[in-house]
Amino acid sequence: MPSKKRVKTNYPGVYYIEGKSADRKRVEKIFYIMYRKNGKLIEEKAGRQFQDDMTPARAAGVRALRIEGKQQTNTEKRQESKKNPWTIEKLWEQYKEQRPGGVNKTDQSFWSVHLKDSFGSKEPAQLVKLDTDRLRINLLKKRSPQTVKHVLALLRRIINYGVDQGLVTPLPFKITLPSVDNIKTEDLSPEQLEQLLVVLETTHRIAAANMMKLALFSGMRRGEIFKLKWDDIDFHRGFIHIQEPKGGKSQKIPLNNNARELLESIEPQESEYIFPARGGGPRKDISKDARKIKEAAGLPADFRPFHGLRHVYATMLASSGKVDMYTLQKLMTHKSPQMTQRYAHHRDEALRRAADEVENILNDAMKVTGKKNVA
Repeated sequence: MPSKKRVKTNYPGVYYIEGKSADRKRVEKIFYIMYRKNGKLIEEKAGRQFQDDMTPARAAGVRALRIEGKQQTNTEKRQESKKNPWTIEKLWEQYKEQRPGGVNKTDQSFWSVHLKDSFGSKEPAQLVKLDTDRLRINLLKKRSPQTVKHVLALLRRIINYGVDQGLVTPLPFKITLPSVDNIKTEDLSPEQLEQLLVVLETTHRIAAANMMKLALFSGMRRGEIFKLKWDDIDFHRGFIHIQEPKGGKSQKIPLNNNARELLESIEPQESEYIFPARGGGPRKDISKDARKIKEAAGLPADFRPFHGLRHVYATMLASSGKVDMYTLQKLMTHKSPQMTQRYAHHRDEALRRAADEVENILNDAMKVTGKKNVA
């Protein structure tokens, strides 16, 4: 039983405690449910806020299914696992099933190409550190450190899901992830940006074009745009509410005129989401259309359509000389000022330009004064 403070929700039999996330980098809510089955009081974990995308409403749904006997209790799952061991492939299938809308194409590809054959038939308890180290070393010979990091992080997420659901025991070691240089700042020349805007206005890939425009106009992350709902837009006060940006606290950013005009031009569909997937749920991927737009605009091959446009947004603000680093941090919803420092040199260049302008003004004034003295 959890020893931390319980926080009630608006749903009967559902509460949460606050604990560390699986990556140990942030605090997340861990939801628990209470109910009676065959006269016995049962209290068990329903899932984690970020890792399982769990909410009070979803936890209440899990509680209802277990009361009705349509879903096994955690104890029943553990008993079942003794008869039919939970292999990593079995955990993967269960993990996919509990994700709203399933997993994205990237994770599916990582599983199929890099994890299924080597790890699918094994139980987590059978793994030793050498297994994951060998995977990391071999992948680094042919894949980028960022890709290898995502593959190993997916394996860790699958196993942690099984641990949280009480299906398997934790690994006795930590999966070592490769270090990645995330300081790369993408930018576009004025000519490249102009060509991109032409393609965004003329392409038939309207949904992708609108999402890419919003990334450029607001600096929002791809996942935030995918999850953006009409209720998140405050047209009256002029703000966009971003729910849990990259795992942090919900924030709001100003709704500038470009973003406002774009959103007002979009015809709402029968969904709460602004850019819904088929069926009305949140999008998981739009990389194919975004890549086609990038290619049509002749952008560099390594330019990332969404993340790159977020960088362009920040670079334009820093280069203007009118936005300080603290304000830029808030607009980018960075959790720490260190994350915003990559744009500091653009700010410095703007300050140098301003200083040069002062010098020009003084030189012009001195020339006029000199002429008067000669006279």
